[in-house]
Amino acid sequence: MIKINNLHAAIETDEGQKPILKGITLDIKPGQVHAIMGPNGSGKSTLSYVLAGRPGYEITDGSVTLEGEDLLALEPEERAAAGLFLAFQYPVEIPGVAMNTFLKTAINAVRKQRGEAELDALGLLKLIKSKCIALGISDDMMKRAVNVGFSGGEKKRNEVLQMAMLEPKFAVLDETDSGLDIDALKIVADGVNAMRSKERSFLVITHYQRLLDYIKPDVVHIMADGKIIKTGGPELAHELEEKGYAAFTGKAA
Repeated sequence: MIKINNLHAAIETDEGQKPILKGITLDIKPGQVHAIMGPNGSGKSTLSYVLAGRPGYEITDGSVTLEGEDLLALEPEERAAAGLFLAFQYPVEIPGVAMNTFLKTAINAVRKQRGEAELDALGLLKLIKSKCIALGISDDMMKRAVNVGFSGGEKKRNEVLQMAMLEPKFAVLDETDSGLDIDALKIVADGVNAMRSKERSFLVITHYQRLLDYIKPDVVHIMADGKIIKTGGPELAHELEEKGYAAFTGKAA
């Protein structure tokens, strides 16, 4: 599905170029869920931004392919059309743009990039309604401006709704559990689990083992200082919860 090979990336600072990713290699196969855990500043969110094509990051070495296609050569909208989705840690507010309008525009833009026919208003409405029911999203929420006045849980549910509507091949969840109470956490996890299939893969970035209790990843990686320092099964998340990052990095997080 997605292969990341020796990926290095940096940002420009007043002091010069600062390396953030220092040789990330991951092979996430179709149907797999991989989780990355790591302390603040380890490069987890930078990895998600680089995969999505966010400006401001320079790729200094390595490669990324999605189903054999060079992902790094594509513009962000082309990556979305190719099947990549990023759920943000801090979803942005878009005043003046209703949720229904936003979803219609996003879905049809991706379908057009893929050479597929656009959905008509009725077909789109039925699709949105069925996904909203599954995720516990109210009709009132869909009439509001995107993320404006939303609670933390509503914003994250909205991200999962977008993912469910776009049906990506590869989804990155960047600390989607951040700031969620237990009920909202379960709703997000249920939404992710409902989308699991042999043709779709996930990369879940999180600080906490609690989300992984619900999602149950196939592989867990620990990341520190821009590198993957340990890889294991789901039990690795529990070991990290018990011992803390210092046991793996040699210093407190």
